[in-house]
Parts: sequence; C-alpha cells; structure tokens
Amino acid sequence: METRNPVAVSPAKARHRVLELRKELEYHSRQYHVLDNPEITDAEYDHLFRELVDLESAFPELQTADSPTQRVGGEPAANFTKVRHRTPMLSLNNAFSPDEVRDFGARVERAIGKVGGYVCELKIDGLAMSITYTRGQFVRAATRGNGLEGEDVTANVRTIRSVPMTLASVDAGLSDDLEVRGEVYLPKGAFAATNARLEEAGKPGYANPRNAAAGAVRQLDPSVTAARGLQTFMYAIDPPGRIKTQAEVLDTLAALGFRVNPHRQLAGSIDEVLAFLEHWSERRHDLDYDTDGVVIKVASLAEQAEIGTISRAPRWAIAYKFPPEEHETQILDIHVQVGRTGAVTPVAVLEPTLVAGSTVRRCTLHNEDEVARKDVRIGDTVLLHKAGDVIPEIVRVILEKRPRNAKPWQMPDHCPSCDSLLVREQGEVVRRCLNPLCPAQRRELLIHFAARGAMNIEGLGPAVIDQLLDLGYVTEPADLFHVTPEQLLTLEGFAERSATKLVESITSRKRVPLARFINALAIRHVGEHTAETLAAYFGSIDALAAATEEDLLGVEGIGAVVAGHVAAWFASNEGRVVLEHLRAAGVDPERAAGGGGPWSGQTWVITGSLDGMSRNDAEARIRALGGNPTSSVSRKTHAVVVGASPGSKLEKAERLGVRVFDETQFLAELEAAEGSR
Repeated sequence: METRNPVAVSPAKARHRVLELRKELEYHSRQYHVLDNPEITDAEYDHLFRELVDLESAFPELQTADSPTQRVGGEPAANFTKVRHRTPMLSLNNAFSPDEVRDFGARVERAIGKVGGYVCELKIDGLAMSITYTRGQFVRAATRGNGLEGEDVTANVRTIRSVPMTLASVDAGLSDDLEVRGEVYLPKGAFAATNARLEEAGKPGYANPRNAAAGAVRQLDPSVTAARGLQTFMYAIDPPGRIKTQAEVLDTLAALGFRVNPHRQLAGSIDEVLAFLEHWSERRHDLDYDTDGVVIKVASLAEQAEIGTISRAPRWAIAYKFPPEEHETQILDIHVQVGRTGAVTPVAVLEPTLVAGSTVRRCTLHNEDEVARKDVRIGDTVLLHKAGDVIPEIVRVILEKRPRNAKPWQMPDHCPSCDSLLVREQGEVVRRCLNPLCPAQRRELLIHFAARGAMNIEGLGPAVIDQLLDLGYVTEPADLFHVTPEQLLTLEGFAERSATKLVESITSRKRVPLARFINALAIRHVGEHTAETLAAYFGSIDALAAATEEDLLGVEGIGAVVAGHVAAWFASNEGRVVLEHLRAAGVDPERAAGGGGPWSGQTWVITGSLDGMSRNDAEARIRALGGNPTSSVSRKTHAVVVGASPGSKLEKAERLGVRVFDETQFLAELEAAEGSR
C-alpha cells in the first residue's frame, strides 16, 4: 500500500480527510484496545495512522490535542477498576522500511550527536502490562489502558507462573516501590488450542494472539486465565535505580526472576541494527510466539533522557514492523466438518499456498455468519495469512478477481455425515447435528475419549481410531476395551509387540481418576476444569449421574448452561447406555480424593500467599477431605482462607458475610478434619 502524498492535497481536502481518518482510527482503536475485536489487520491500521501523521505534518494547523497521533492508546474497560500508572506507558512510532530506520538513527544523532549504541528487542504480539512491587513483593498488575491509567488485573496476572510474587535480591539501587513493564502473550500452541476449544463450543475464536492474551487477562474468573497458558517477557524498570543502559535493564530483570527475551542484540551502528532486522524477518516463524517486528532503543538511559519524548511516544525508540506475510490463493471448494459435539464448521479448500513457512491447503471459515460477513465464495481469489503464524485465515476476498458465476455460499440443511437435520440453537453462531449416533461425531468422540486430558490411552491416536472404525471393530468408547491383539494385527503399522503393547495400554486405563473419566465423556461445555469441579463435589460417577439440575446449580462454579447440559446427558438414553457399556467392559473410575469426606460439598477459596504451604498443597488437602477449592467467592462459599497480600476476594467475602480464616485458623481446621477421618 502506498501512502497518499499530502503535498498534493488542498487544505480543504486535507481537513476533511484528517477528520475522516481520526474518526476511523478512534473506532478501530476502540475495537482493538477495549473490545478486543479488531475489524482490520494491523497493517491496514498502520497505513491509516501513517496517512494521518503525514497530513498533520504537512498541515500543522490541523494537529489537535485530541488527535490519535497525540494520544497514547484506548480507554480502559468499564468493568475493571482503573489504576493510575506511575509514569505514562507510551506507545512507539513505527518504521516500515530500512530507510525509515536510517532516518530514525539520523534524527537521534542530530539531537545529541554520536550515540553509544542501540538495543534491539523482538516486538511481541501481546498485551502491555505494568506490575507494581513494594519491597520486593508483588502488589498490583495493570494493563496499559490509555497509557495514563489502565485496568487492575491483579488477580489474573497472579496466575501467570512466570510472574514472580517475590523478587530476588539484586544490588542495583532499586526503589522499594517500582513498576516492572513488559508483555503478556499467548504462545502459538496455546493460541491454537484456545481457538479450537472456542470453536468446538460454538463460540467465535480470537483473531490473533494479542487478542487472545487480552481476553485471557481480562477474564472475570482468574481460573480461566490460569488455564490459558499465558507467558511473559519483561523489558522495563521504573525507576531504574543505578542502572545505566537498556542492556543492564534486561540483565537486571532476569536476575530479579523475570522472563526476558533471549533474542536481543546490542548494536553499535544502524547497519548492525539492519542486519538484526533482516535476520529475524527470515527466522521469526521458527519461534513459538508471534512477533511482528523489532523495537530499537538508544542503549544509554542517560541519552534516552536527553533525547526526550513527544506527547505519545519516546524519541529514543522506534518499532520496525515486518512486512505482513500475506499471499493470494483460490477457494477451490467449501466443505463442512462435524466435531464431537455436533458443531458443523465450514472449511475452505485452497489452492496449496506457502505461508509463514508451511503449505496451506485448508482454512477454517469458523461459521456461516463469518462466511457471509466476508462474502467468501467458491472460485474466489482471497488474501491469506496466518493468525499468530499458526492458524490460516482469510483476510479478505479480492473482489476484482471474482468469477462472474460465483454464487454466495450457504450452509447445508443436513449433516454431511448422517443426513440429520442441522439445528442452530438460539444465541449460538454454529449449527449442530443433534444425532448422537452420527459417524463423524463418533470419530471425534473416540479421539477425545483417548486423548491426554481424558483417558490418556498411550498409542491410541486418530490414525488408529480411523482404522478401527473403518473395519467395524469399534463404534463407541466401551468397544475400545474389547479390542484384541489379533484385530490390531490387521491394521496398518502393527506388529505383534506393538499390538500387545496397545492392548495393555488400553486395559491399564480401566481405572482412572474420576475427573479424567468425566472429561472423557465429552459432555458439552465440560472440559478439564469443570470435570475437576464436578469430581471434587460429587466424589463418584454414580452420585454425579443421580444429580438433578438443581443439585448441579448448587455447585460453586457451575452455571445454568453447564448444569443443564450435564443433567440432560446423564438423563438421556444415550448417556445411560454409554455408562452401562463402559461398566460392562470393566471401566471403574476412581472416587475423587476425599469424595464423601468431612468437607464434602464445601467450597473453599484461598487468596494471598500462604507461608506454611503452597497453594497447590493447600488445595490438595481440601480435596482430600472432600472439599472443592475454587477461585471465586459467592454466597455459596463455605470459607475464604486469607494469606499475605490478599486481593479483592477478602473484601467480597466480608461483604457477603462469608466466614474468613487466617492461615493459623485454616491449619487448625485442616488438622481437626484430617484427624476425624
């Protein structure tokens, strides 16, 4: 894309275009920063922003204080407490070519003369975060927000394992009160897994890892955040104490206990900077996280202070953006695939295209509304990229290349696997096949049943399950426990030893923890976390199967939707048959630890740090007594245990009249209950 030439525009047209761009940029900034729902790509936003910068530079009288070029970012979401940053969290000006990087170096040297070097750091596609420590103890975490104040997300950031609760001691003259700044991001594997779970549940996925990270950090339930697999890279300390360079900042952060990106370089000249940019432009796809560029900073903190800042960005740093890797390809066909819960997903079959290091042949279109929004048709030429360098995604249709006979695509009325009528339930974005005997669902159900988070049957992957289904050896989960070595020897890739080993692996999983077994049943809206909650509360599969919807609603953390689906599954003929057949095959899940114990039915919440044990140990002892440790406080909560630096859960417990124990009282309760068993 080429930026318009502002010199060729009249003052009247420039004024009109500036107002138009400001309105458009403010809208897209809100979609991105506040709603986490961008409608355009980063490259398209950067193009609009650059056009506005150029126009305001050519017509200085049009620049106003409320222009997006003079602001730091979006507004905080209204449902989080606002936190004022110690100093503003500025954004960075962008460079899109080597020449613009050279221009940046020239501006720096015009300002202060020869500089002592530059530090190059990969630009992470995540969520900027400020974390406050007092005398080395974690106190608060806040998002960048509008740069002046952000959102208090302390409870959620506390769940990120790479964020230390207590800082290691270093001799850097650091203040007792300091802010550490950096990026919270979602690794590629976690990003793909998150979108897969959302899509299977009939919910829209995230457009990129940055939005996924923002969505995880801003969850109202910290346990959801904890399950997402967030990671961090930190890059700033405020105030810096006796630290003199950005390289020392990064080394000190590592010494304090933070994750610091190892892929950085101290460059003595702009030529060395450009070599670093070229190196990572080619190798960025090899990383397990998404990076869209490199941040270039003057190395000396004293020189940074001398160069100074403008209203929205430092003059001593710039973000070089890698060119977006987008490729044209053609839609050869649009198929639909059926998931284990019956969710039917349209999938584009593509002319094979190399994107971000791998050949792409298929691309999910998510749901029929998304197909209609982008107006994707068979025969269209489309622009393709990989969201997070992982998930192939159609950016847009190239309408000028559309064939004349291309027709709008429509979701079929009937299941492609079993021909049952597809149903779109109220409030959902997907259609579903409601036939529990659908062959396509059967395959996905068996794959899920054997998966690591469920029964964890080693050696029983999708390829083996496909062959077992094709030969008629299995049709439902219980059949797996009747598979013989002789049957396996008729499958491709099996010899006598491997066949015997797989049968032994299957047999060994007749006895598994109750939570794994519940998850393996593939009840809609029940994943690993919910399965743990149900197992801890009911203690046995028989007690869960006998529970009514009202009983389920009494479980902390179980809402109306989950309760309805769980009760309906166990009440259905299909559910009863699945359980009966598994029992007949010898499958007998273990009772949950402490099921039926003295704390059975009690929910406990721990907030703050305990001195005498880790939180995991405390929760394990609660479960062993039949209790259910959860992360949120409600009127149903039996008790809240308060350690050091408790969060807002203590205030909520006091407001709701929930009993509160300090660590000493909690230990006494534990010992008394354990002694009574």
